[in-house]
Amino acid sequence: MRFTAYLVLLATLVLWSGNWIVARAVRDEIAPGIATAGRLVIVIALLAPLCWRSLRVQLGRFTRRDWQVLAALGFTGGGLHLACQWLGLHYTTATSAVLYLSTAPVFILLLARPVLGERIAPRQWAGVAISFVGVALIGMQGKLITPSFNIGDLLALASMAMWGSYTVVLRLRRDALDTPQYLTLLCAAGLAFMLPWVAWELAFGAKMTLSAMGALGVLYSALGSLLLAYAGWSYVVTRLGAARAGATMHL
Repeated sequence: MRFTAYLVLLATLVLWSGNWIVARAVRDEIAPGIATAGRLVIVIALLAPLCWRSLRVQLGRFTRRDWQVLAALGFTGGGLHLACQWLGLHYTTATSAVLYLSTAPVFILLLARPVLGERIAPRQWAGVAISFVGVALIGMQGKLITPSFNIGDLLALASMAMWGSYTVVLRLRRDALDTPQYLTLLCAAGLAFMLPWVAWELAFGAKMTLSAMGALGVLYSALGSLLLAYAGWSYVVTRLGAARAGATMHL
């Protein structure tokens, strides 16, 4: 069972790494907020017809706590986290952005102990510390005296902070939703949080001039890094725990 979880984890990380590259490639063809909202709509359109009837039954059983957890998950992992990634890639390289994935375990470990009570092994802290130093050097581009973080780096870090929070909150779920039901609700919540961002982009004349390759990139981002990767990550966190799953993001 654990071996399967690690295989799913590896596939999930590969899908996410590819997303950073795709987002960087199409950044000039579509605004970050519109791209993110489009991805969410694609996933909802695919899943909702398959699970809507059963989802309505489950929603009738939702407690106030279930709604609160869902709202927190939608805020941290459903939309804004994704948009920060895409916006950050307007200012930093895909290579640097992928390396910032290594900061996610820092945020996960910092939250897992107080929020979930998960035991953090010393070797996990050591691995995270080493990775954090490496990421800091990347961000400073080797200049220890005059750091050179740019807005793209900060947005990538903000995205990882939100993802760390999402991973920890994911363990607080007590609902009986299956994966399609959960992802449908998560994307719907994320889309709700994205509406002000999208409205702002449209008000200021955001463009969407997708080429065929750009459209395929957005489709990959929706199906690969959102639908499949989020399903995989939920499975991994359930099987391994937030701290252990997060620590492996150094891969």
